Amino acid sequence: MRRRDLVALIGAAALMRPLAARGQQPPMPVIGFLSSRSPGDTGHLVRGFRKGLAEMGYVEGKNLAIEYRWAVGQYERLPSMAVELVEKRVAVLVATGGEPVAVAARAATSTIPIVFVVSGDPAKLGLAANFSRPGGNSTGVSIFTSDIGAKRLGLLRELVPQAAKIGFLSNPAFPTAETQLDDVQEGARRLGVGIEVYRASTETEIDTAFHTISQQRPAGLIVAADPFFDTRRSQLVVLTARHALPAMYQLREYPVAGGLISYGIDLPDVYRQMGSYAGKILAGTKPADLPVVQPTRFELVINLQTAKTLGLIVPQSILAAADEVIE
Repeated sequence: MRRRDLVALIGAAALMRPLAARGQQPPMPVIGFLSSRSPGDTGHLVRGFRKGLAEMGYVEGKNLAIEYRWAVGQYERLPSMAVELVEKRVAVLVATGGEPVAVAARAATSTIPIVFVVSGDPAKLGLAANFSRPGGNSTGVSIFTSDIGAKRLGLLRELVPQAAKIGFLSNPAFPTAETQLDDVQEGARRLGVGIEVYRASTETEIDTAFHTISQQRPAGLIVAADPFFDTRRSQLVVLTARHALPAMYQLREYPVAGGLISYGIDLPDVYRQMGSYAGKILAGTKPADLPVVQPTRFELVINLQTAKTLGLIVPQSILAAADEVIE
């Protein structure tokens, strides 16, 4: 072989070695992100999730891919979406938006690690053996607070102190609907307030419920904690304004959109925790060894402009306790 040909052959081999090495690198891990909400109202929560991943060294598009599926409050779509993500062989299945999502993920796989967020006891759902040692293939966050409904009722009563009757809007299709109602009714008994229950599982039923509310005229309304209602946030805020109805919600998103008041968890921080757990699992930690955590931060947010429009005087006790006052 001539020297010139030998040099060319060696050079070509040298160029091929990095290409071969790159071809042998493991594929980028993929997270399946299954949500009962919609992408349009979840951007700030996804940012929290990505922050948690980044804390563990994972950045979407750099060393990690995420497959998103959105049910937009239609819980019946979740089982097929969960199966679709499982069939893609995702490395971790993240189930966000309450019990229906977690249950759908659990039914779809018993081997792929699952990171969930639920509002009740995960042991009763078969998601974990207990909080400290969940066992199995799933772990996550439980927003398990027994008196938060009563707390919301108490805060709303401070805004409408003469109220004899408060409405409660609930979605009977959501698994914790009755538990939340029980909590509110227990608080109502202590306060001597009557509770009128209105139920809605579709946009049309929300309109129908508010038609009934306009006839019965409760002094205020508590909207149950439910991702379905979160995806219809604008509709709810418009309707409560149209009927001049003081309303209490579960998340900061509502008063930011023009609602009156909210009391509940710091949801972006919950998503950050889920991202952190997903990153730990990608790094090799087993879900069985990650305890189910509970949020410790709760936010009270009030929109003073909305209160003024409704003719309400906001007590100093609420202003002093508020984490955010929107003016």
